[in-house]
Order: sequence, then structure tokens, then C-alpha cells
Amino acid sequence: MGTISQFRDRLRPPAQRIESEEAAISKARDLATAFRREASERDINRILPFAEVDALSMSGLTAITVPPDHEGLDVPNALLAEIVAIIAEADASIGETLESHFSALETLRIQAGEDLKASLFARVLLGDRFAAAAFAEGCEVTDEGPGYRLSGRTRQAAGILYADWIAAALTLPPDRPATFYLTGSDEDLQVVDDWDGFGQRTNGSATAIAGPLHVNADAIVPAPSLGYSTGVSLGLLLKAGVSLGIARAAWADLMKAIGDRAAVLSQLGKHAVGIEATAAALERAGRKLDFAQVNPVEAAMADAYFSASAAAIIAGDTALATANALFELAGQASAGIGLNLDRHWRNARIHALSLPRDRLLRSAGKYVSQKVEN
Repeated sequence: MGTISQFRDRLRPPAQRIESEEAAISKARDLATAFRREASERDINRILPFAEVDALSMSGLTAITVPPDHEGLDVPNALLAEIVAIIAEADASIGETLESHFSALETLRIQAGEDLKASLFARVLLGDRFAAAAFAEGCEVTDEGPGYRLSGRTRQAAGILYADWIAAALTLPPDRPATFYLTGSDEDLQVVDDWDGFGQRTNGSATAIAGPLHVNADAIVPAPSLGYSTGVSLGLLLKAGVSLGIARAAWADLMKAIGDRAAVLSQLGKHAVGIEATAAALERAGRKLDFAQVNPVEAAMADAYFSASAAAIIAGDTALATANALFELAGQASAGIGLNLDRHWRNARIHALSLPRDRLLRSAGKYVSQKVEN
């Protein structure tokens, strides 16, 4: 059983504006320093980081992908992935809320009409947060005036507990994929805090229950037909950013816990190289995604999807390998329950479960095969 509640009252001061890429990375590092202090306690006792997530919003960091046409900074994707990694290194659960938020904003950018984008990006600049979700099977959608009456529940998704808006995917009859933009202030929308995973314990995963509620037609947009839209690719890239953050957190604790480093230099080198190579994979995928966003032809989007898939798979493997190395190389010095170092492995393992690894590998195989044939 989960706790059912209305969305939390989100009256916050207006967010600051971040005016440069340098300011964005500096702000991320400052916030990460603050988030790191009680991250272990939040994990042990499942203390939800409402104050920390509000600090993200008020800092302006949650608005750094708003397009310039809507008065935003629109940072490059490689920098965005690095910022998510910085936050995730401090607290992987908070990093995952950013993964969901920025993925939802990219979906808004590529799908929505100008009026909806203007309205919602203005809210983002003020500090509103988004979560990406999908309605489960069995959802009921019926025509009602200029819109639809919706009744159903989403699948569990990260960030819902902290979101002011949910970008919820569902299929309209007869077979039209769409995204519904639902506001948390709607009295007919409730949240079930039903997440009980052993890792990413405070990532705001929850189930949203609609209904029944009316959704205006102007808050509903059709989904893109291509399976490798930039929204999907950005989600994979940011998932890689969270995994990279987990790997770096495990590495930092490994270097503190290990006794005789001279005895395991080659193993340390192996994992250090793995983390560096992962960061390079994210940077490459970010550059390809930048190109696909300004040149959204099928070939560019397919290439970005391939590189983002590779980055997500590599980063997930690196996070698990580094978390394992923490215990293999540091030994008993890492095993104290009070240290809570096992959270790195738990976070890496849970986060990896949300990655459709086999499907991504099959897609990668198909992509490279077609390139050879052409």
C-alpha cells in the first residue's frame, strides 16, 4: 500500500536566472556540495528531499534547457549530461529527478505547439518541475467538449512526487500516441507514493491517479512517429549521466576506504579508465544530439539515438563495475553498515533495471548493419 495524497503545495519564490554555461556548472557544483552532506541519511531513512529539489528549482538549474525563443539558456547536451552527473554523484535520486524533468522538457519542445510551449516554458523559468510518465493499460479516454475525460493511472515514474506537471504518454483511439500535460494543482489528480525499491529510494517515484478529470485539447499533443526522437535520445543520455554520477560517487568512497593502494594499482587504473571513457561517451553522444536537434532529419536522429544508447549502456556497466570494486578492493573497510556504502551498488542496480538494454543492443545492431549495407 502506498500513501495517497494530493500534490504538495508548491508555493515557492520565483527562480533565479542562470545566464551562462559557466554559471550553470558552478551552480550545479555548489548544490552538489550541499546535497552530498545528508545524502546517506536520506537514503537510510527514506527522507524525501523536497527542500533539496526546491533548491534546484530556485537556483534556476531546472530551466537551463528552455529554448532561447522562450528566454532560456538552452545549454549543450554534453554539458547538461555533465550537470546531471554532478548532481547524481552527490545524490543519485535527485539526479534521477532531473533526468525525468529534462526529458519531459525536450518532449515539450519537439511536440507542442507554440502557445503551449510559451505557457509551459514560462512556468519552467519560474521554477516549475516536470516529470515524464506513461499511463498504464486500462486507461479510459472519452471525448468531452474541447478535449477528453481521462480516468486511469500512470506506471511508476521517477520525479512524480516532486513535479508540478506530468507529461503523460498515452494512446488515443483508435491508435494515436499522444502526450497529456497534467497540472498537479488539479484536484482530480492524486499521487500514490508506492515506490519500495532497495535503491534510488528518494527519487520521487510514484503513481499518478487521474480521475476522472477533463484535459483540454490545447494541453494534448501528438507524439512523434519516429522511435528515436531527440526526446528519447536525451532521456538515454541523461540516464547515462545519472549512472556516471553513481560511478563517481562509488569511486570517491573507494579511494577513501582503500588501505594499500600500491597493491591494487592496476585494478584502480582499470576503473579510472572506465569512468573516463564513460564521460567521453556522454560527451560524444551529447554533440550528436546537439546536431540532431538543429537538423532533425532521420539520419541525424538515428545517429544520435545510437550514440545515446551506447552511452547509457556503457555508463550502466561502469556504475555497477565501480560499485562492485568498492567492496572488492577496499574489503572490510567498506562493509560497515553505518557507512552505507552499499547504496552505490543499490542505486546502480536499480537504475540499470529501467534501461531496456536488450532492445537497445538489437537496435544498435540493426543500425550498424544498415550503415554497412548502404
